[in-house]
Amino acid sequence: KEEAMRLVDAVYNRMIEIIDKQKTTVYAVAKNGCVPCSTIATMTRSKTVTLATIYGICLGLKISLKEFFDSPLFEEINITD
Repeated sequence: KEEAMRLVDAVYNRMIEIIDKQKTTVYAVAKNGCVPCSTIATMTRSKTVTLATIYGICLGLKISLKEFFDSPLFEEINITD
């Protein structure tokens, strides 16, 4: 069972999960998705993440938003905020 977490942490964890699966890097995702590396680096210290940032991450990962959010991480029971 997944442990409950903030939505922004779920987004970050999902990104890392896909990065590991694709054997790519955060830098490559940021560059390909036109997302500043600093935005990704500070994501887990933030309280929120914008849809534009998530969309850029998806572009960098070459996946759809639907694919990104298709994870148990985003089930209501797993999100604290």
